Amino acid sequence: MTKIKKTDKEFKLSSWAISNKTTMYVAIFLILILGISAYFSMPREDFPEIKETKIYISTLYPGNTAEDIEKLITDPLEDQLKGLSGVVEITSTSQEDYSMIIVEFDDDMDVEVAKQRVKDKLDTEKASEDWPTFNGAKVDPNAFDLSMSEEIPFLNINISGDYPLQKLKEFAEYLQDEIEDLNEVKQADIRGVQDREVEVAVDIYKMMAMQVSFNDIVGAIQNGNITSSAGNLIASGQRRTIRILGEIEKPSDLKNFVIKSEKGNSIYLKDVATISFKEKDKTTFARKDGKLVVMLDVKKRAGKNMVAAADEIKIIVDKAKDEYFPKNLEVSITNDLSDKTIGQVDDLVNNIIFGIILVVTVLMFFLGFKNALFVGFAIPMSMFMSLMILGAMGYTLNTMILFGLIMGLGMLVDNGIVVVENVYRLMDEEGLSRIEAAKKGIGEIAFPIIISTVTTVAAFVPLGLWPGLFGQFMIYFPITLSVVLGSSLVVAIFFNSVLVSQFMTTEDKDMPIKRIITISAIVGLFGIVILLVGGEYRGLGSVMVFTAIMLWVYRLFLRKAANYFQKNTLVWLENTYEKTLKAALSGWKPIAITVGTFILLFAAFGGFGASVASQRTKIEFFPDNKPNQVVVYIEYPQGTDIDETNKITKEIEQRVYGILNQEMYMDNGKNFMVESAVSQVGEGAGNPQTDGGSAAEMPHKGKITASMRQYKYRRGLDSEKLRQKVQEALTGIYPGVLISVEKDANGPPAGAPINIELEGKDYEELIATAEKMRAFVNSKNVPGVDELKIDVNKDKPSMKVEVDRKKAGELGVATGQVGQQLRNSIFGAKAGIYKEDGDDYDINVRFNEDIRYNKSALFNQTITFRDNTGQVKAVPISAIAKQSNSSGFSAIKHKDTKRVVTVYSQLAPGYVDAAAVVNQIKEEMKNFTEKPASIRIDYTGQIEEQNKQQAFLMGAFFKGLALIFFILIFQFNSVSKPAIIMIAIFLSFIGVFGGIVITGSSFVIMMTMMGIISLAGIVVNNGVVLLDYTQLLIDRKKEELDLEDTAYLPKEYLFEAVVKAGKARLRPVLLTAITTILGLIPLAIGLNINFFTLFSEFDANIYMGGDNVIFWGPLAWTVIYGLFVATFLTLVVVPILFYLITQLKMWIKGSKSLENLEIR
Repeated sequence: MTKIKKTDKEFKLSSWAISNKTTMYVAIFLILILGISAYFSMPREDFPEIKETKIYISTLYPGNTAEDIEKLITDPLEDQLKGLSGVVEITSTSQEDYSMIIVEFDDDMDVEVAKQRVKDKLDTEKASEDWPTFNGAKVDPNAFDLSMSEEIPFLNINISGDYPLQKLKEFAEYLQDEIEDLNEVKQADIRGVQDREVEVAVDIYKMMAMQVSFNDIVGAIQNGNITSSAGNLIASGQRRTIRILGEIEKPSDLKNFVIKSEKGNSIYLKDVATISFKEKDKTTFARKDGKLVVMLDVKKRAGKNMVAAADEIKIIVDKAKDEYFPKNLEVSITNDLSDKTIGQVDDLVNNIIFGIILVVTVLMFFLGFKNALFVGFAIPMSMFMSLMILGAMGYTLNTMILFGLIMGLGMLVDNGIVVVENVYRLMDEEGLSRIEAAKKGIGEIAFPIIISTVTTVAAFVPLGLWPGLFGQFMIYFPITLSVVLGSSLVVAIFFNSVLVSQFMTTEDKDMPIKRIITISAIVGLFGIVILLVGGEYRGLGSVMVFTAIMLWVYRLFLRKAANYFQKNTLVWLENTYEKTLKAALSGWKPIAITVGTFILLFAAFGGFGASVASQRTKIEFFPDNKPNQVVVYIEYPQGTDIDETNKITKEIEQRVYGILNQEMYMDNGKNFMVESAVSQVGEGAGNPQTDGGSAAEMPHKGKITASMRQYKYRRGLDSEKLRQKVQEALTGIYPGVLISVEKDANGPPAGAPINIELEGKDYEELIATAEKMRAFVNSKNVPGVDELKIDVNKDKPSMKVEVDRKKAGELGVATGQVGQQLRNSIFGAKAGIYKEDGDDYDINVRFNEDIRYNKSALFNQTITFRDNTGQVKAVPISAIAKQSNSSGFSAIKHKDTKRVVTVYSQLAPGYVDAAAVVNQIKEEMKNFTEKPASIRIDYTGQIEEQNKQQAFLMGAFFKGLALIFFILIFQFNSVSKPAIIMIAIFLSFIGVFGGIVITGSSFVIMMTMMGIISLAGIVVNNGVVLLDYTQLLIDRKKEELDLEDTAYLPKEYLFEAVVKAGKARLRPVLLTAITTILGLIPLAIGLNINFFTLFSEFDANIYMGGDNVIFWGPLAWTVIYGLFVATFLTLVVVPILFYLITQLKMWIKGSKSLENLEIR
């Protein structure tokens, strides 16, 4: 009885596809159409949006110090919130007039559910009797969630001209209304100009002389400026609605309001106050290139297409300039992040195209032109299928997804190579027909390629469970790779099977001259026509002409070269490899090579450790990007008036602009480095990373934003050096002013690189200890520390007013009346609303400006009221209260309800290894003796995040290996073969760490670790291909020799099987390595070629470097270094290990057999 051979298999799904080829052609067409549609419709982003599980609670309570805000607002709310389930951390900042609490929940908490829970707690606290009131209503805490993409403006629109600010504001409001109607835009905030108000400026002396109180004025306006309904009057069978019309039609109507009328004498509002319709007190300034502008900060809605939004805004602006705005109005767009996004996305798309060209060229030499096309077809099909799936999942087209496609470029051809090679072998060696060979060939290898794809995906599965912000950011990479590999499997089994069953030939015949003339003439002629009259599609014409030319190039030159490579070079390579492998498997060499490889591994680890210790190899947490924006954050002491802030910000601007416009950056009067520079003071001047969601006015803050041109236009100059120049020019110039020169954030927020938290109860003691600690660390001159700053201080100017309760009580005045009188005098009181053209304007009553800030006038004013007998009494404040100057806290910060102060710093220019700097600070801090026992010190920020992510990545790597190991056990029904592949993964570290040590490049924790995980997937794939075929040859030999399944082959047959398998799998292993490396090379070396402009404008826009190579380079090089060594390992060390382990098993089995014989 003959055994059924393992080759006599058929995979039903692929056989069905071959039998239903029309269905498959339609499916191919649909996937191409849907994939292309997804590519054009998916929103573009540079990096994925991050949705934090944080709820922000902002509470505005004007006129209160940080201590009061903490006591009245923050503490009660925190007491309510700390009992919520699922809370990870509660942080808060209490500052003058404002409280901000941030509640962070578990990652799996739904944000809407979390927000509702928080609101319920806020409502509970707000309902309590002692919750403060403002303007007659209870202070209202606002709970909201926040997306960073919604917080950072993606462009500014600047409006300037020879017009009053209010007129410029009208132009801005026109644009604001149009822009905010866009679905992609969340809001457009106007900066540089104030809203208007009706100010009732009271003359304190007239008010006291006429014995009028603030409450009299506010009450008269509130009761007089009102339109109300009095119900319905029924008369003569009709119902008439009665309306009392009392609202003012213009602000001047207020002048004739009667405040008080006694004994026939009426006191009008105009007798004690001046009424004006004016801008509110200045809270914002905006400038472009040093000139005042009215600015629109435009922020996009989360999940929407930034590029589409920017395009629509530009259309709106152009239309407004043409149809609405006067011709002499200047309107410009600056800080447009969509340009950078388009540049990065386009560069990655071009890298994919470049990679495809390189990969298909290599395939042509290895497999022949026609077979290369079958495999090459898998690339766009898998890519478009992946885009279709990712688009359906609601993902954006960001750099994470595009890099996943690049990374998958080399991997996805692997399945196609195996399918095409196997079918070709059956047609060539066994003489089967196309359809028979396709069904049988795919039946043979369907299960192995499914398993090898599953094992490769298994390496990335743990990354798909990445928690936290970094998980949200990086998870797109493993998901994209898994989708790409899954798509390539579907393409190989279904679509490739159909194509090879219909079109594969075993002979690469010459294309007849007549036929090539006909095809090239038709294609070339159509191409020329499209090129001449195609307009925006002329690039397609260029591609067609290029295709016609390449047909001749292939026919005359490339075909001969490819045939020579296959018949000579490849044969020589296979023979050389066969001799090498035979030599390596002979005598003592297998053990020597194995031991030598392990010694190399330990040497690579040792060399890496020594290189890190000597600081030659730096450890980075995240790739250190080159600035696309240089942002100068300016912070004056709390309490600084906005006019003073604006004045010094102007001086800083001039220094910054002097550096930005240095001669080295100019060409014929145009700056090729810096595109624009804008500055803001007050509102909008905060740092989105630290002040995100804050509604505080920030009169003590300023911001200067210089936007760089795209990398390709910078002529090779380094924007980081420009940032450092600005930083050096502003260091130590303005004592007491915190100046931070930063760049646009790359990736999720991780905190300051150096971040030391002090926790305790006594805030004065905390700040004093922080000051001592800063002085101590500064005295040690720790290298890498830029400038240590403390996030709070006790320099906020304040004034204490102490009321003599006994005296005040005797005169009939309560302490609350004193506070309310002073509050009304300075801050004012809202007395109603004035409506004009559909807009509402506040009516505010306050002292006129020359008296409002006059201390003598404030404290000598009288509190006017009626006593119990009805007599009017006037008590001077100075008679019952005394005041003294003091200082208060700029802010009070909490972490989990405990008071904290933070000492922080950026890294000095040229330093990237935060861990090394922090470790040195820790060493120095062992000698710090002035820390009170009640204060606890903790090192947080980037280091805390770095340790957390490093631990996760290590865990993900080993979990991935464990998952792969169990899948391989299932496939091979063996432990030794999976163990060999595991060993090969670890041995590939020789390449990774050796490459890093030799080149001196940084070890970037996030990217290098992900590169190692990616490498593991590729090494597994190659190992499976080799060992699976080795086992197949052994099984065939056993059948031939009629041996039992559990028996071992004699040594000479084992040797022959290992060598034959190595030689047979040389081509797929080499191809996988070469195609993966070539797919990554353009990105790794930073070679950028724009194929779209090459064919449409005949300008390739070639340049080296860019944002993508900085971000993705470390990951790409990790895979490239590792693959060079891993390929050698797969082809030499893996066969050796298999050979040695099999011999060991034979020896053990032989020993046991001898023991059994002796016992008998």
